[in-house]
Amino acid sequence: MNKAQLIEKIAMETKVSKAQAETLLDCTIDNIKKAVKKGDDVKLVGFGTFTKAKRKARVGRNPQTGKAIKIPASNAPKFRPGAEFKALVK
Repeated sequence: MNKAQLIEKIAMETKVSKAQAETLLDCTIDNIKKAVKKGDDVKLVGFGTFTKAKRKARVGRNPQTGKAIKIPASNAPKFRPGAEFKALVK
């Protein structure tokens, strides 16, 4: 399912226009991004938790030359599915 299909599904199930559904979805995603960027966890009970994870600096290898390279520490978004979601997917 892509974003357009998701918007269509939301619009159908909530009986709002596709434009309104797109606005709602975009607003939700933007707010999740802003909260995680700030370092806050976003917990959606039954669905999962979005967090900001720290990655340590490490040494990697250039696959073309085999030479060791330093990979700096960084932050990355992380998603942990909730118990209900996990059970549904199983």
